Amino acid sequence: MKATKKILKGDIVKIISGAKKGVTGKVLQVVNKKNALLIEGIGNIHRTVKPSRQNPRGGHLDIHVPTPICKVALVVDEKTNKTSRIGLANNTEGKTVRVARQLKNKEIK
Repeated sequence: MKATKKILKGDIVKIISGAKKGVTGKVLQVVNKKNALLIEGIGNIHRTVKPSRQNPRGGHLDIHVPTPICKVALVVDEKTNKTSRIGLANNTEGKTVRVARQLKNKEIK
C-alpha cells in the first residue's frame, strides 16, 4: 500500500514508539514502497561487510535504515513539540491541503 502525502520531505517529526521514543528529527526522504521515512539522526547503523570481488578487503559500511511511518507523528508546533494527526481537506481554492486534527483542522504549511 502506497503512503499518502501526509508527511513530506523537510517536515519535522517525532518518534512515538520504540527505542528512540520522544526524539525529533527532520525527514530526509519518504520511501513510499516501504511506507517508511529516512529521518535525520535516527536509524544510522554500522554494518560489517565480508570481503568480495568488488570489495576485496571487506570493511565497514554506515547504513541509514528507514523508520516506519506508523511510528512517527508530525510536529505542528516546534516551540512546544506538540504533535498532531494529519488529514487531507480541500481549501476554498479547491486544492487539497494538509490539516492538523489536534488544532481543529488548521492548515499545515
